Amino acid sequence: MKEYIIFGTRQIDFQLTFHERKSMGITITPEMKVLVKAPLDTPLEKIKEKVRKKAPWIIKQQNFFLSFHPRTAERRYVGGETHLYLGRQYRLEVTLADRSEVKYKGRFIEVITKDKANVKTLLKQWYRNKAKTKFEEIAAPLIARFAKYNVSPSGFVIQEMPTRWGSCTPNGKIILNPELIKAPKPCIEYVIIHELCHLIYRDHTQKFIDLQTKEMRDWEKWKMKLEKLLA
Repeated sequence: MKEYIIFGTRQIDFQLTFHERKSMGITITPEMKVLVKAPLDTPLEKIKEKVRKKAPWIIKQQNFFLSFHPRTAERRYVGGETHLYLGRQYRLEVTLADRSEVKYKGRFIEVITKDKANVKTLLKQWYRNKAKTKFEEIAAPLIARFAKYNVSPSGFVIQEMPTRWGSCTPNGKIILNPELIKAPKPCIEYVIIHELCHLIYRDHTQKFIDLQTKEMRDWEKWKMKLEKLLA
């Protein structure tokens, strides 16, 4: 069932379910949804009181996950429009010719095509190809560094995700959103390190945060950069 509480000027919605358990549990999903599991027959007011007390933590967790939500503004795929690549702005240049090719030169990304309607498709595929090469290149030394914890990802996949920059599956496969290729290298490193930490700690506990800080002391800086740059 869906419920909510008011905390200051903010409304916090949550999904409430009842279970045979002794205490109440609150979970924040990567999609920023609040899930509350309560013991059977727990009064609703008592549940809301608990959620209200945990509101600062809930908001903090939701803000934490916010950096993993791609929010890039829709760009036009026409000559003169700017597009990001590894944190830098490039101006799109469309050249009509009897072939299909994408390349960047100087401050321009040139899309060569015989039909302007194909520009978006060609550019997105170019981003995906670049993401596959660059992500593996950036991840290699980080994966090697985590070997001291006796962990290694079972796989490395590039996959579009509407609400995530990265993900780590239960069997240890790391998934990265190709849109991340638009961010600076340290932002990409931050997301990869975050997911590598999940090979050791599945949840965002203090031990998880401590490990992430140990492996990337300025991760908060790049988390904020990611939020602002691709907002």
